[in-house]
Amino acid sequence: MENKYTELTQKYLMESDADAAAVAVLDFKTNTFEWFEIENHLVNVEKSKIYFDFASLTKPLTNSYLSIRHNLYNESQLKLLLNHRAGLPAWGLLSKNSWKEQLLSYNVLESETLYSDFSALRFMLEVESILKMSYQELLKSFMDSEVVFWKNLNGKKTVQNGFVKGKPNFSIVHDPNCYNLNVFTSHAGLFGTIEGLSKSLLRFAKDTDLLSIMQDRKTNDRYFAGFDTVQDTSRTLAGIGCSDKTFGHLGFTGTSFWIDPLKLKGVVILTNTTKYFWHHRYQLNPFRRDIGALVWK
Repeated sequence: MENKYTELTQKYLMESDADAAAVAVLDFKTNTFEWFEIENHLVNVEKSKIYFDFASLTKPLTNSYLSIRHNLYNESQLKLLLNHRAGLPAWGLLSKNSWKEQLLSYNVLESETLYSDFSALRFMLEVESILKMSYQELLKSFMDSEVVFWKNLNGKKTVQNGFVKGKPNFSIVHDPNCYNLNVFTSHAGLFGTIEGLSKSLLRFAKDTDLLSIMQDRKTNDRYFAGFDTVQDTSRTLAGIGCSDKTFGHLGFTGTSFWIDPLKLKGVVILTNTTKYFWHHRYQLNPFRRDIGALVWK
């Protein structure tokens, strides 16, 4: 990839708390991608080695994929859950022993958009009940081998995200509910390399006609099929130059991807912005916009 991408990324790493980042540009016309990763200011373009905590990028790789693969994204109650309009609380610490019962106890009622991990988890429980299989089984044929649930990292190289019991956190999911529940969840918990995520997104598009579905959507709601969508092309975190059909998702640890179905391009960014603290994120959004603008240009 061109030096301007790596220069922007090096600049971000120098100005932020992150010490690792990876960027990929996807070409859906040729079903190919280019990528690089940087750790401690050393650029790698040979073979991706770092497994980043995807955080909420887990949602589109689980809920969105299965909703489209099994044509569930327009089912009335599931649609509300998938698009964060079901009236469930946004977040809260769940009990390891009764989390399913708690989530299933909420009435699903159409509401204003409220981004909700509870809604994403309730969607998973509903889909498992409908399809009579666990999410791990349902996703087995889709996930690239370099995208894994955090409990299955098995010594793979990760970078620090925060602290656990006063010690630097390596290989442990950053999300507290995913950690406490200690089971596969749809709202967070996947780790992967930049190559693994890029291959998975290309496969998603190829397997489900994703780009046509997202291009043809008839709603102005922010979320569709579980994806975030561009609401204002002049201010979007996807970067100036994308179309108003662009969709993607953000992850709390400093991850994101955006796909423009008109330009047939996508951009993926993985970082460990939460290396030390969750609130030192001032440089992240300008970095996302700058990288995106290069891609759409």
